[in-house]
Amino acid sequence: MLLLFLSGLFALPGMAPAAPSDKPGLFNSLETPYSGLKPFPKWRKVIRHYKDEPGPCVANVYNRCAYQKWEALLGDWKKLPKDEQLKKVNRHMNLFRYILDPINWGVKDYWEIPKEFFARFGDCEDYAIAKYFTLRALGWPAEDMRIVVLQDLNLGIAHAILAVHYKGRSLILDNQIGQVVDARRILHYRPIYSVNELGWWRHHPRPQASVAQGSGTGSAE
Repeated sequence: MLLLFLSGLFALPGMAPAAPSDKPGLFNSLETPYSGLKPFPKWRKVIRHYKDEPGPCVANVYNRCAYQKWEALLGDWKKLPKDEQLKKVNRHMNLFRYILDPINWGVKDYWEIPKEFFARFGDCEDYAIAKYFTLRALGWPAEDMRIVVLQDLNLGIAHAILAVHYKGRSLILDNQIGQVVDARRILHYRPIYSVNELGWWRHHPRPQASVAQGSGTGSAE
């Protein structure tokens, strides 16, 4: 579902890329950064609707107040060290049930704000979005995080995860993996694009990429 619009994404006018970085990017890819979020209307909608969300509410039979439990958890997690916050957020969000967009929303691809995910569950990008905004609420800066849309080479399907830059490493929060994992330990993901609130990146396979990328420091747990 995530790849439906990619065929036209990179041909859009008005996109001004910077020069690709020679440094290894996520999953040993080459990265080309772009400013602006014009190619991503679903992501822009998520950002806008999340920021427009009302404050705390009182739960009743007509309003489940999906953020109420989340806000209580945030209060507890704010007291934890940064690495523990990553583990708590990943484990908690992965408890939610996976459900495809056509079943959940009646459309091929729908990006949820966290409240919708908490109330109705979601698919891979919805886990990543919920983790992203949870960490933002815990004080993590946007520039240290990206939602990454990629190809799972083992399963032959599109997938989405959250990548967090922490202490010189790219750590992956993935609804398919129980632990927080160093990106260098994952060899079967080929990133296509990544995005945060500040911009986006196109990923290209590195020529003759070395399998030595798998020699990273492993899990963050």
